[in-house]
Amino acid sequence: MDLPVREFAASGYRSLQRIVYPVSRLDVLVGANGVGKSNLYRALELLRAAAANGLGAQLAQEGLEAALWAGPRRSEPVQIGLGVTLASPHRTDATLRYDVAVGFPPPTAAAFQLEPQIKTERLTHATSQRKVVLAERDGPSVMARGEDGRPATVEIDLLASETMLGRLEDPSRYPALDLLRRTLLEWRFYHDLRTDPGSPLRRPCTAVAAPNLASDGSNLAAVFATLAHIRGDTAELDALIERAFPGAKLVVPTPDATASFGLRLPDFPRRVFDAAELSDGTLRFLALAGALMAYRLPPFVALNEPESSLHPDLMEPLGALIAKASERTQVWLVTHSERLAAAVEASGAGAVRTVLKRNGATAIEGLTPFGAFRDDED
Repeated sequence: MDLPVREFAASGYRSLQRIVYPVSRLDVLVGANGVGKSNLYRALELLRAAAANGLGAQLAQEGLEAALWAGPRRSEPVQIGLGVTLASPHRTDATLRYDVAVGFPPPTAAAFQLEPQIKTERLTHATSQRKVVLAERDGPSVMARGEDGRPATVEIDLLASETMLGRLEDPSRYPALDLLRRTLLEWRFYHDLRTDPGSPLRRPCTAVAAPNLASDGSNLAAVFATLAHIRGDTAELDALIERAFPGAKLVVPTPDATASFGLRLPDFPRRVFDAAELSDGTLRFLALAGALMAYRLPPFVALNEPESSLHPDLMEPLGALIAKASERTQVWLVTHSERLAAAVEASGAGAVRTVLKRNGATAIEGLTPFGAFRDDED
């Protein structure tokens, strides 16, 4: 059951002093280097990490001191705040909201000195009439409402860097928390589709039906084989490849123990070039096609600079691919390419938003502090 994202919020994280963003079906963020586009993308990744119980570990790898907002601070605690609002599956006017705050542990905490500590978490169900806190964590203490709707203390051993969202796994007693966790875990982030000689994209993979592409692209051959030999329909994929590489044809052999693919090029019609032989740009474009045309798309897909290593003439086919994917899922696109942003905007599928810096803080042109765009209000 998909829960569409309605709003995303981040504060105190790197250049994100405070951002509240109303998420749509397709969001395109474009801007110069250093304005914080990747920080927005990374903050969304950290929300997924909270569901996987890896938020503390990922911030520790970044270095919490480096990850904290470095600009002027008021008297409030020095913390990173993340939040996401999802549509409720039961009512059109209802939402589920998850918030988490992370900071340094106090000297008396059962944590390492520089270990990120999950300070608070809260899951809220809201309708137009009322708002109910379904689960809440304050330090090591956890409260959750059970099947009877009554709040009760939950006996759970939480380490400082662990999340309630990742640890409190009991679908029958806490169905909303479980649904939120499973939804976030299904999100996919594509920024590390390597094309070097050792890239997993260049190797055959185990032949197991693949509904969607792994974040590192390691099952790309299985994604293509699933479309070709299980769904039995590659018409849209073939049309995309023809538009991007006129005269080329994707070849997907029937898998045995492994799945593989290759490309037949117009200059050499009798030979199939396997994945290990393809150019970086060609292989990366095929990986993006696998990510966005897979048998079953994740509920939320984030792309960070997908134009890297692609020829400029591929921006229009890529823009069309992204726009088409937004009919099946929500897409968050971060790009340096004005040409790609223009190609997406020309499709009419989503609005292009300009990311900029104001007084050292990431800002988005036209976005108010309360999470609405002025052009939407008009």
